[in-house]
Amino acid sequence: MTYSTHYSSPVGTLMLTSDGSNLTGLWRAGQKYFAATVTEPLTLSDNLPVLVAAKKWLDKYFDGQRPAIKDLPLAPAGGEFRQTVWRILRKIPHGKVTTYGDIAGQIASCLSRGAMSAQAVGGAVGHNPISIIIPCHRVIGANGSLTGYAGGMKMKISLLTLEGTDMSRLFAPAKSTAP
Repeated sequence: MTYSTHYSSPVGTLMLTSDGSNLTGLWRAGQKYFAATVTEPLTLSDNLPVLVAAKKWLDKYFDGQRPAIKDLPLAPAGGEFRQTVWRILRKIPHGKVTTYGDIAGQIASCLSRGAMSAQAVGGAVGHNPISIIIPCHRVIGANGSLTGYAGGMKMKISLLTLEGTDMSRLFAPAKSTAP
């Protein structure tokens, strides 16, 4: 069974999902890949402990605090490669950014490969089913481009600004893959 609830945030209404014990999804209404990992009907549950804990986490986050990702039980659905990328995302510090290429380099190093595709990393980042908490908004292009955020460019900028990220070298691309 998949449980869901909604959360009103400064970046719009968010939908959260759970398997009953873990947080399995967090999307802004209407974003690219919205609820893509939900495979069964949703049961509304505003009082499920994990969803209540996730809402409290979000309250702290949007209040400018730095709640720890490890404080929530997360179970994003995805294959081994995506899981690896999402584990790396969880390590990006609050208010900091990294590039798709840097993540690709970390994975290549772990797999003892000479290289890894930044585009493949981009696909995994874009399909992150637990946005904000697994901070895919902290990933940028090598040239400082704020490209490729499923929640949209406005949301990505809002989240980075909220975190106090130095935006001086970052820019929105003229043609974005983000809605």
